[in-house]
Amino acid sequence: MPRRRTPQDDKRLSYAKDRRNEYGENDKSTRKNIRLSRRYVARANRRKASEALATTRGPADPDQAEQAQERFERRRPKRWDKWPDEPLHVTVTGTLETRVEREGPDSANAARLARVRARLRRT
Repeated sequence: MPRRRTPQDDKRLSYAKDRRNEYGENDKSTRKNIRLSRRYVARANRRKASEALATTRGPADPDQAEQAQERFERRRPKRWDKWPDEPLHVTVTGTLETRVEREGPDSANAARLARVRARLRRT
């Protein structure tokens, strides 16, 4: 039978495993904006491909086809990548470090930051 976890163990695990959205948006809107951003990139790439092919309409001409291929390959396709969420301990320590820089090393936040770092070292 596994050993029961103490509240301190739970907090340590929470700092290690929980994650926070650091993309700069509301976490609910991120779910929709990821799909939207991917669509914009795909649409822009399709548009550039069709613009390159638009000059080759009509009878087949190898020179025009080669020029269109060259125009298409000259431009790097757009990309969009997702950012992973940050672990909770990174977010919390970053916030506390910012507060300590602003308020000074004698503030209550400096003591809180020391406690969080000590808690993380025990894992």
